[in-house]
Amino acid sequence: VQLQASGGGLVQAGGSLRLSCQASRSIAEDMGWYRQAPGKQRELVATITRGHFPNYGNSMRDRFSISRDNDKNTVSLQMSNLEPEDTAVYYCHVQLRTGVDAWGRGTLVTVSS
Repeated sequence: VQLQASGGGLVQAGGSLRLSCQASRSIAEDMGWYRQAPGKQRELVATITRGHFPNYGNSMRDRFSISRDNDKNTVSLQMSNLEPEDTAVYYCHVQLRTGVDAWGRGTLVTVSS
């Protein structure tokens, strides 16, 4: 499966952004978003099941909201009240049932203070 993320960009602190990820085919597995800030390890932002049950990483639930459209093979991440600490490359992810991790190329989010 191929994953194409979009929606990143430059935003001022307190602003909002919506990221989207298009999968090349229908996805039965959980879809999710991870992020990696400069000099830091990649961390979980959120995942969502095909049945639309979300799971958020530490401290992500308050300002981030994940959703998916199974008909369109997309997963989205609505980010609100962004902080400079949210600056990172955001990656779309699916862990396939075969055990293979599928990653998108990443989209850069920069939050200015």
